[in-house]
Amino acid sequence: MNRGGEGERGSCSIGKGSSMRLPSGPGGLSNAVGGGIVLARYGISWKEQRRFALTTLRNFGMGKKSLEERVTEEAQFLCSEFKSQKDQFNPQFFINNAVANVICSIAFGDRFEYDDAKFQRLLRLFDAALKAESGILAQIINEIPFLAKIPWLIDRVMQPEYELIAFLKEMVSEHQKTWNPNYIRDFIDAYLVEMEKVKEDPSSSFNEANLLMTTYDLFGAGSETTNTTLRWALLYMILYPDVQSKVQEEIDQVIGSERQPTMGDVLQMPYTNAVIHEVQRCGDIIPLALPHMTYRDMEIKGYCIPKGTTVITNLSSVLKDQEIWEKPFQFYPKHFLDENGKFVKREAFIPFSAGRRACLGEQLARMELFLFFTTFLQQLTFEIPSDQPRPSEDPFYALTQTPGPYNIRVIARV
Repeated sequence: MNRGGEGERGSCSIGKGSSMRLPSGPGGLSNAVGGGIVLARYGISWKEQRRFALTTLRNFGMGKKSLEERVTEEAQFLCSEFKSQKDQFNPQFFINNAVANVICSIAFGDRFEYDDAKFQRLLRLFDAALKAESGILAQIINEIPFLAKIPWLIDRVMQPEYELIAFLKEMVSEHQKTWNPNYIRDFIDAYLVEMEKVKEDPSSSFNEANLLMTTYDLFGAGSETTNTTLRWALLYMILYPDVQSKVQEEIDQVIGSERQPTMGDVLQMPYTNAVIHEVQRCGDIIPLALPHMTYRDMEIKGYCIPKGTTVITNLSSVLKDQEIWEKPFQFYPKHFLDENGKFVKREAFIPFSAGRRACLGEQLARMELFLFFTTFLQQLTFEIPSDQPRPSEDPFYALTQTPGPYNIRVIARV
């Protein structure tokens, strides 16, 4: 039941695994078939939307200091929240707030306070949509496609997504009331400028439906997968305190305690970089890529794959390949270090997928993971609470592989 039989995947910032997208429903979204980026059919519309998203993200600071400052600021807010917890706690809620706020600053132009009612409503709607998309009823409809023709049945599955799109439509309406083409505040403003340019062209893909779906894709991807990766990172730190200590030693040597981490520190921190890469490899956030489609007949290892075949890539088979990785099923940061302790980029490291539909937010994801992670360990030490058993490393799988619930205890370092 995807929008066009082809998908884009990323365990990152842009690439949420939303496999269900109804072409009709509340809010006049009937023309959104094939819309957005993540699950759009390959073609002119997809190329236009992807190109625009990439350009706009760069203009708003992807890989530049302005967005880096936003991520660093949010990391500081998150550490303050951690420090305010007097006892053990589950970090999921706080991490989710912080990561979602980075995307809010891009899409809406500003961050929210964590207890803001509108912000919490947005997060609840995304969570409900994700659960509905990965639920039993959704899986049954995907296996028996003709069931999607039953309106009341599909409405039941898609109701959370309808509500989420309605929320985003409210945000777009608020922007339209205060929009100034000479003062671009965020992604929505930039998109409205593009819509104004092509308003006389009925064939253009820049319309309100695509604005809603693209914003949806930015949020779904930019929050869920990065949030999950950071949760895996904290889990591995409390399970492997020796690794945590080595990261902190490197942070102390390179950054110290007086200044905030920056992306310029990455090249001088091979061990920390290796740990982050190993979190992504071992956490294996999205083991199966979203559906792609062959655009020509092709042959792979003697097998003929005809044009138009839907293909789902098993990325986990590469990230856990026993012929490539020394300890494929263990958390082992040395996978990314040479004998001299220098960072090594591995060809088989593909958590962001590859090819034309590789995650367009990879650069943002890398920035968030490094800045959040180093800020955490610069300021805090994470432990398993004394009255808690050792958490399991076994993942829970829905649309993403997530760690099971766990509590942590934090000790301030600075």
